[in-house]
Amino acid sequence: MDNEIARLFLDFSCRRLDMVAAHMKTCLGKLTDEQIWSRGGAHENAVGNLVLHLCGNIRQWVMHGVGNAEDVRVRAEEFAADGGQSGAALAEMFASTVAEARGVIASLPVERLTERTSPQPGRPEVSVLEAIYQVVAHAHEHVGQVILATKQMIATDLDLTVPRPR
Repeated sequence: MDNEIARLFLDFSCRRLDMVAAHMKTCLGKLTDEQIWSRGGAHENAVGNLVLHLCGNIRQWVMHGVGNAEDVRVRAEEFAADGGQSGAALAEMFASTVAEARGVIASLPVERLTERTSPQPGRPEVSVLEAIYQVVAHAHEHVGQVILATKQMIATDLDLTVPRPR
């Protein structure tokens, strides 16, 4: 693998994780704890569940799958939670999880990107590059859901990109 391209991929992955962490912090800062844990029905996840889910996913795929840390994820608990953590605590948890993942990704020797890993039990092996890509894409997916839910709950735009005239 071309080292320059590999380094660009790793650096860009870290920047995208920083961006989703900033967006998550903004959203959690605008919601009450009640809003963070509200569900429209049993078929929905609360914003709090999405934060827990992303932390579990990032930890399993990056810290465990790439960094060889112990797999401590209990996925069912991410979705079963119905409160108990404030928005500030969730924001800190997400920020520290992303920071730890960034440390693993930023320090990764580019030669490891083609290695195979098994982040999740019972699922096929993937390359380390695929594991990182999965985490970044997955984080974007769910943070997008959090952004939409936040806009709907507070009935205003968040101006996360270039502010638009209204």
